[in-house]
Amino acid sequence: MVSSVTSSNILALRKATDSAAAGGASSLASSTSSSGSSSSTAGAFASMASNENNFLTLLTTQLKHQDPSSPMDSQNMASQIAQFTAVEQQVQTNANLNTLISLNESSQLTQNKALVGQTATFSSSVLPLQSGQAHLSYTAASGEVIGISIADKSGKIVRHAFGEANGGTNNWTWDGKDDNGNSLPDGSYSVALKTVDNTGTTSNVPYTITGKITGVKKGNTGLSVMMGSTEVPMSSVQSTS
Repeated sequence: MVSSVTSSNILALRKATDSAAAGGASSLASSTSSSGSSSSTAGAFASMASNENNFLTLLTTQLKHQDPSSPMDSQNMASQIAQFTAVEQQVQTNANLNTLISLNESSQLTQNKALVGQTATFSSSVLPLQSGQAHLSYTAASGEVIGISIADKSGKIVRHAFGEANGGTNNWTWDGKDDNGNSLPDGSYSVALKTVDNTGTTSNVPYTITGKITGVKKGNTGLSVMMGSTEVPMSSVQSTS
């Protein structure tokens, strides 16, 4: 029960959490690909080879048809060849670096597969619904009014929750149902938590989410853990147990 603020303030809190949750829904549809850097390097090699062939063809044609009385400047020709060589070496260096990064991530991937089955605590606006439940913890002052909104991938708000916090850490579990009591499918949802004061001013509430790790994968931005269909960057994971 929320009794310390007016109904207009609760309405302001609901609008604020709804807007934040709906805005975060756009990140739910984002996808990753592990082929970005390698494709870029391969494209650079192809472009380099094409340009070098064109350059050599042009150079050969110029040499073949040059005026004997006014031959090409050998220093200029050597300079152009040196520039092409330098670019080719840089592309090769980038390719070698990508290979080293890939090998390092593959080693980390093997090691981190031991995380499967553990519970991870992480910071994100993406809430994974697994087996009909989702869990989060937030920190607030005693009696502070808290509003929670959850949105699906389309940005539609499916669940609201309001209440007064206990002092310190508070745990909240979503039962996977919408405001009408209908069970929703497991997957990724957007969540927002805010509080409101007696003047109707809303502000963010710090929180973390917990979920069960079901897999580990490598993407173009590094390693990620999977929680069902929800992908969480390894850098966002604060702890496992």
